[in-house]
Amino acid sequence: MRSVLLQKKDEIGSIILNRPKQRNALSIELMDEFQRTLYEIAKDESVQVVIIKGNGPVFCSGHDITELIGEEHDSEYYRKIFASCSLLMQTLQKLPQPVIAQVHGAALAAGCQLVCECDLAIADTNTVFSTPGVKIGLFCSTPMVPLSRTIGRKRTMEMLFTGRSLSAQTAKDIGLINEVVSPELLEETTKKLASNIKRYSPSILELGKRAFYHQLDEDQELAYEHGIEIMTENCLLEDAQEGMKAFLEKRKPKWKRR
Repeated sequence: MRSVLLQKKDEIGSIILNRPKQRNALSIELMDEFQRTLYEIAKDESVQVVIIKGNGPVFCSGHDITELIGEEHDSEYYRKIFASCSLLMQTLQKLPQPVIAQVHGAALAAGCQLVCECDLAIADTNTVFSTPGVKIGLFCSTPMVPLSRTIGRKRTMEMLFTGRSLSAQTAKDIGLINEVVSPELLEETTKKLASNIKRYSPSILELGKRAFYHQLDEDQELAYEHGIEIMTENCLLEDAQEGMKAFLEKRKPKWKRR
């Protein structure tokens, strides 16, 4: 059985974590399959928006702890696991398409990290979020990276030091996710958001996503300089000219991905 499934319909690609009995833990095999799937979907022009979700009772429970136990493992073994996970997370951010996390049940440790690395996230009311590694002797140092950039220092340190769970509503209030809906509306709401986004030019969305992440860690002056260059590049794109003309002519634009 494959650890990751890919479904494509109506220009939306759904990547499904498929280890339900293991609570979709990020095993070495799953991360390898996930990485290959992202490389595949990045080149697929038929996919304009990507949804990440999980089969079974939870979205993702983090790393597969069974793979982290063993006196025979050396530093290179552990470094490879965490490097693979970090590459996976960064590939998600660099994916040309917008990525939405459809979260249910729980997003724990590296599962919470996965939610942070998606561009947008919707969760149902029963979902909990936590970085509980400290409870088993593992400080969640890699989830800490996107978490601190998403919800800020104090909230991140509280999650890391205590391992306590956050409700979906609290996660929304602190900016970890975008929306909370009832379980029966989760899939419909996520698809509705994806359908809304895919109406727009893929080229413009890719340009904007790249610009957003580039400027995050720059000081304001540099960020504005980069913004000027991006807006200039944007105006020169054929889809930008088409979009502006369509607006003035009160018609629907015809995107050409250029």
